[in-house]
Amino acid sequence: MMHGDQEIECQISDAAMDELAGTRGTPSLARQAQFVALRDAIEMIASDIFDSGPVVRGATIRIFTKHISKEPS
Repeated sequence: MMHGDQEIECQISDAAMDELAGTRGTPSLARQAQFVALRDAIEMIASDIFDSGPVVRGATIRIFTKHISKEPS
């Protein structure tokens, strides 16, 4: 993710991606395709996490299942 000219490292857990996709146990080989399919939603969640806290240079934004909304959008 970019914040101006600063690159912000982001990570998402496998469980969070599965939660976002509404699946469980996605094989490792399918993770890249799953990420691409969910990229817009993942970026929105990362942005929301970044915006909700103080900006710490060098910090990594980490997305876990607790960050995935259980309510339909």
